[in-house]
Amino acid sequence: MIRDTALFLGHEVRNTMRNPVWPLFGIIQPVMYLLLFAPLYAGMAFGGDLGRALTSFAPGMLVITALFGSMGVAYGTIYEMRSGVLERIAVAPVWRPALVLGRMLRDVAVLTVQSLMVILIALVMGLRIGPVEALLMLLLLGVTGLFASGVAYGLALGLRDENAMGQIMQFFALPLMLLSGALLPMALGPDWLERIAWFTPFYHPVEAGRALFAGDLTDLSVPVAFAVMLGLAALTVTWSVRSLRKIAG
Repeated sequence: MIRDTALFLGHEVRNTMRNPVWPLFGIIQPVMYLLLFAPLYAGMAFGGDLGRALTSFAPGMLVITALFGSMGVAYGTIYEMRSGVLERIAVAPVWRPALVLGRMLRDVAVLTVQSLMVILIALVMGLRIGPVEALLMLLLLGVTGLFASGVAYGLALGLRDENAMGQIMQFFALPLMLLSGALLPMALGPDWLERIAWFTPFYHPVEAGRALFAGDLTDLSVPVAFAVMLGLAALTVTWSVRSLRKIAG
């Protein structure tokens, strides 16, 4: 089990290293938000103090990286299904879930590197965060990325069509981003909107990230976010593995 997963993980990491352009493109959007929107946010709510503003704003950009970066992997999976590559690998004499788990762990590794780059840029801009808080945030992002990656693979293996995949992602991505409070805290809106946001998955890591970046390790949002994302990640990983087994027959 571990050997097979490590085998596929190494294979996927080598493929990513041969073409590292897409992981770099995955952080363009959050970096642009940091550079262009964070100063406006600082002037609007923090009296121009960019460092304090980044404490609230940077966690949202990290979650956006997990949302858009991890879910983009679905298109490559659909291409491999169409070309017959995935079906041939799926019937290989290995532990079948390793095929999906190896890819997901690759996605988490890429997300970790992307998140570190975003955090470094935020530090240069004036963010201040302790090492323990940063480590906990990276762990939370890893679980969040695992959930997003599981959704992506589950949809790809179920739909098997780029057009349908693109339409679904476009339909849900923007509302999920806005309701997560990544750009502006949902507490600034009406109560009914914040209650709706509570039932969306990415709201919880954003709120927990803001608590961690503020140095509040005991905030209830932190264990809630870990519990919610771990549960959702387990569901989406199971969904992806079952979808792969259907393809393998």
